[in-house]
Amino acid sequence: MYQVEIIHNKDLNFTAKAGESEFVIDAKGKGLTPLDTFLAGLGSCTGVYIRKYDEGAKLDLFNFKIKVSAELSKESPFCFKEIFVEIDLGAFLLDERRQKALAEFVKNCPVHNTIKGSPKVEFKILC
Repeated sequence: MYQVEIIHNKDLNFTAKAGESEFVIDAKGKGLTPLDTFLAGLGSCTGVYIRKYDEGAKLDLFNFKIKVSAELSKESPFCFKEIFVEIDLGAFLLDERRQKALAEFVKNCPVHNTIKGSPKVEFKILC
């Protein structure tokens, strides 16, 4: 099971911990916001699947960049209605067949599949 712990520091500032790693989330924009970390999760998961595709295809892809963007709805319920993932392979050129194959393969990313699947989320208050 995957698990992260979020600890309130002050105001709208939190520390996210997973295993031995941690980072700060700040909803006032003094660091990554919660929505930034959501998009970063999708982007980094996509990167993992690019590397997995690369290992299998033996293409030697490296130094690529992934840009994830989204517009937040202006009315409640506030959420992203569309998310755009742009993969920049830099100087590395793929033929059309490989581009389509890579685009399909990265959709195996569990973060992508979770978003697509609209999972049930349960909240439990402990006192």
